[in-house]
Amino acid sequence: LGTFTAYITSCIALFFPQLGWDCFFDEPVMMLGFILLGRTLEQRARRRARASLESLLALQPQVAHLIGKSNPMIPEHTGIKIPVEQVRIGEWLRILPGEKVPVDGELVVGESTVDESMLTGEATPVLKQLGESVWAGTLNQSGVIAIKATRTVSETRLAQIVKLVEDAQAHKAPVQRLADTVAGYFAYGVITISALTFLFWYDFGTKIWPDVLIPITGVADEAMVMPHYPLLLSLKLAISVLVIACPCALGLATPTAILVGTSLGAEQGLLIKGGDILERVQQLDTVVFDKTGTLTTGEPTITDCLPIGELELFGLPEDEGKSVVEDNPAFPASKLLQLAAAVESGTSHPLAVAICHAASQQGLPMLRAQDFYTEPGLGISALVENRLVLLGNQAWLKKQGVTISEIANTQAQVLAAKGKTVVYLVADGLLVGMIAAEDVPRADAKETVQRLQELGLRVMLLSGDQPQAAAATAEKLSIAPQDVIAGVLPQGKAEAISQLQTQGRRVAMVGDGINDGPALAQADVGISLHAGTDIALETAGIILMRDCLLDVVKSIELSKSTFSKIRQNLFWAFSYNTLGIPAAAGLLLPGFGIILNPSAAGALMALSSVSVVTNSLLLRRTLKA
Repeated sequence: LGTFTAYITSCIALFFPQLGWDCFFDEPVMMLGFILLGRTLEQRARRRARASLESLLALQPQVAHLIGKSNPMIPEHTGIKIPVEQVRIGEWLRILPGEKVPVDGELVVGESTVDESMLTGEATPVLKQLGESVWAGTLNQSGVIAIKATRTVSETRLAQIVKLVEDAQAHKAPVQRLADTVAGYFAYGVITISALTFLFWYDFGTKIWPDVLIPITGVADEAMVMPHYPLLLSLKLAISVLVIACPCALGLATPTAILVGTSLGAEQGLLIKGGDILERVQQLDTVVFDKTGTLTTGEPTITDCLPIGELELFGLPEDEGKSVVEDNPAFPASKLLQLAAAVESGTSHPLAVAICHAASQQGLPMLRAQDFYTEPGLGISALVENRLVLLGNQAWLKKQGVTISEIANTQAQVLAAKGKTVVYLVADGLLVGMIAAEDVPRADAKETVQRLQELGLRVMLLSGDQPQAAAATAEKLSIAPQDVIAGVLPQGKAEAISQLQTQGRRVAMVGDGINDGPALAQADVGISLHAGTDIALETAGIILMRDCLLDVVKSIELSKSTFSKIRQNLFWAFSYNTLGIPAAAGLLLPGFGIILNPSAAGALMALSSVSVVTNSLLLRRTLKA
């Protein structure tokens, strides 16, 4: 509108010289030049911001080598080259060293090291063996392998990551909605200010300050010859207001920062789901960690196996409790472990895996079990050798009406005080023994807790374990006793988060996305350590691709840095318009003789947009530093 007005005014001056108006065709040309230059620089900067996302898209191979399932590794059978979009689940694909994996699959022939750094940010190649999963876009390094496709190209982990990043970049932060609302009314406001500027200077300004009609110096070094006509002066000031006003800077302030932040996060294996998550991270004051598999390794080992005295039901002599590490199958402890392994064969819980592994290490044959029933967070039951066997925690036994003796309870408390998880074994309604397992904290757990505390966040531990065991783990990690919530069932974790929120806390929940999906969804910000689970992709706001607890700190720092850039951009955009529009309207003309001609206003307008995008790009340099 400003360019058009300047052009029409110059045309009138050209065709009607008797009016005595000055032609300024150079003004619309310079305005357009500066605007186009600004747009060009802006597009280049935005392309740089999108480079990370484009690099993710480039990871996807375009072709795959389809092979038969019989003799798949015969050298002359290179396979049929097909577009990756045509690969179907269950088909076998051959991958040579130096080639990228075309789709997610399971390794069925050979073994190799695979570079997964493009997805996880982890530089060390991973050894893949039979039965292990490989991901689309990762690089096969050392061996010829064959995989069985488990997902089509549109459903791969890479495709999900790209979709998450694209959705995040399109997802507006609440603060952006304010900027968009202001920008929506901006044009009407600027046109109104421009009209008022024209009317003021034409009717009042030139009469109050008649000196402004003599030649003066503009913002450039060269003298700017001003007309002696109030009409042209008023018109030029009105055009400058139209040109200098820049809603683009307001519109670019948030999305460019989110674009850079989310893309940079994706490079480092940190997936942030959108601008609303960034804003919520800014408000966090509490971080709650699930214990098993999050703060701990999730791979417990059996340390104690203690018979209590009822194993004569199975024709074995009664004896004192022995630790499984003594590895003597003649003692009742071995039979106790064998029974537990039979019951736990019906579940994949980490403790169940540990018990079955311990039994396997001792060479104990697996007893036949049937009619499995699992109560999440409590225990499991099954028929073993035609007897009902229960294995679970104290709450599970109470629910089943089983009495725990004072001696057994005391022994369990001693084990729990050492940070061990204790489960009880019941046969035909009688307590026959207890098994203790220890799940050690992750190597980076304590550093993660300390760094979060240094950021001013309250760190809490949430666990379904016994209070003594949870407290022992918390003590190792420097978590205060009052910040431990223990004995919580999986379905009660969301309620625990809700109670913290009712106290006015802004809570982030960190879990594995397996049995704490409701808690991740309930928290203000859910952070999942396992991006491979569909539950994590649906419920968590931040997804960590690597199995690294320190990435929790990195994701929070990245979110805070990105939102800080958003604030800087919005401050600059509002400040630019707040200062630029009055200057263009002639505020500095009476006192200082300074006027912004339309071409200078166009240059400043272009500069404002470019500066916002450039400031967002500096986020990459800041975080890498």
